Amino acid sequence: METQNSETNPYAYLEREEFSSERFKIAIKNLPKYYGVNEMKKLLNDKLKLASNKIKFPKKNNPFIFVCFRSETDRENGIKTINGYKWKGKVLSAHEAKPAPDPLVKRRNEQDDDEGTTKKVKLDDRPQEERLKSSTTPLYDTPYEEQLRIKQEEVKKVLIKLGHSLGDSNPLLKKWIYQQKSDNNQVPCELLDIRYSNKQDGYRNKCEFTVGVNEETSLPTVGFRISSYAKGGTGVAPVQNLKHIPDEMKIAVNLYQDFVRNSDLEVFNPEFQTGNYRQLTVRSADKQLMLVVGIHPQTLSEDKLTQFKRELVDYFFEGAGKAANVTSLYYQKIIKKQTNDDINLAEHLYGDTHIEEHILGLKFRISPEAFFQINTAAAEILYKSAIELSEPNENTTILDVCCGTGTIGLCFAKSCNQVLGIELIAQAVVDARENANSNGINNCEFFSGKAEDLLNSVLYRVKNDDVIAIVDPPRAGLHHKAILQLRKATKIKKLVYVACNANAAMKNFVDLGRRPSKTIDGDPFVPVKAVAVDLFPHTRHCEVIILFERWDSEKFKETSSVENQSSCKILSDENK
Repeated sequence: METQNSETNPYAYLEREEFSSERFKIAIKNLPKYYGVNEMKKLLNDKLKLASNKIKFPKKNNPFIFVCFRSETDRENGIKTINGYKWKGKVLSAHEAKPAPDPLVKRRNEQDDDEGTTKKVKLDDRPQEERLKSSTTPLYDTPYEEQLRIKQEEVKKVLIKLGHSLGDSNPLLKKWIYQQKSDNNQVPCELLDIRYSNKQDGYRNKCEFTVGVNEETSLPTVGFRISSYAKGGTGVAPVQNLKHIPDEMKIAVNLYQDFVRNSDLEVFNPEFQTGNYRQLTVRSADKQLMLVVGIHPQTLSEDKLTQFKRELVDYFFEGAGKAANVTSLYYQKIIKKQTNDDINLAEHLYGDTHIEEHILGLKFRISPEAFFQINTAAAEILYKSAIELSEPNENTTILDVCCGTGTIGLCFAKSCNQVLGIELIAQAVVDARENANSNGINNCEFFSGKAEDLLNSVLYRVKNDDVIAIVDPPRAGLHHKAILQLRKATKIKKLVYVACNANAAMKNFVDLGRRPSKTIDGDPFVPVKAVAVDLFPHTRHCEVIILFERWDSEKFKETSSVENQSSCKILSDENK
């Protein structure tokens, strides 16, 4: 009876042992009509010093939001602090909020209630394989030339949007932008043709596979989720027919799946937070294969975990798993993360500690946690393009922001005087330094920390005034403080932004070009050239490189006087 209740009660998860911030949630109401997500986070976390665990925005500029805390004490303090607080002309109110229902249980109940429900649940009745292909490689059945055309058009739309936003945020640039758009088919900078590798299938050198249950066979399966938990699905489908995964990974996945199915440990259940097998990360390079086995230890004793690790080693290096040709094996404890600090580093079990990749004649060692572009062949084209667009010389200093394992900076090293890299992940910096040493490169230095904290001190090491910044941040973009620091650094004359999601990085692009103000020092950066590089065939994603150059007032005056008549005509035509 207890199991049945837990399967039908969408709030049963609150009674389990694992932590959920939904227990301590509040709603904040009477918010101003216009506010930014970052503004709200800064208000709650920095100014009011609230120990919020999660902030939920139903939609942009919503009149209310939800904020979750880690304890009842923190929640009460949040309500007390926010109630009556005046922000942007509005007096805020806060009160306890009902926790969100478990989406999986909610969806299951809706499906069972075939007559009584007033809300129809739309089910995806396509075959599992088709659903998986559509979610992971939505362009799998589209000719590759058409894929490239689609991506080029999407990049063009993003740049057109950037042109509009820059004109709105910096009126001083409007005339120049109008002329650029006139010269470049409505794009505010020159847009080159999309670039790509000849290898479109089996290109991924890293994949994170989920261990779960196949909905069609009810068997433990190593593959990809065909839905998200938030949408009410936990099923995992096999990956054997996906185009972008290399054959050596598929072999390793199948062999690990056999190991899981023959084990006395259980597959992790995301609904009840039970079971052990959670994830398998595979990284491959030329004749090298790294496996990182992710386990939730639950209540397993140290002796049992030691036995499990020994069985893993025996299986992949002496038993049936030897057919996978694994060269590096790791174990990682994966539990439900409670804070950003609760990341457990992988434990080396057997074989090599790293694998080695090669780009532009250089070799790079890759650790389990290190970032490396997932398409090695296309990454070469990406880095060549970044060098081509930025045009460094023997006097140039390259400031490599979010440098990872040093790949971009080291590829630039022979074309410039000095490379200074900044990276948040300490292990990646260790790898970057080792990569420099192993390649005999001695004009590179790498520093560990947040870009916004280190930029000033690192720039003191610059030997001359010819600085090109290379920015290759995570998908969400660079922190606003880092953008402000880049603007203030007058030595930086060019900035090359490598974006894996140009729409997500739009705020960064616009902030680079905003008009100087009390909060933004330094002349703006304007886009002058861009190119897309397809690192992700069969998907809708691609990398975009945008070259920004520092704007100076003299150049603006010259441009204004020469182009004043044509620019005014364009402005007049657009206002008709």
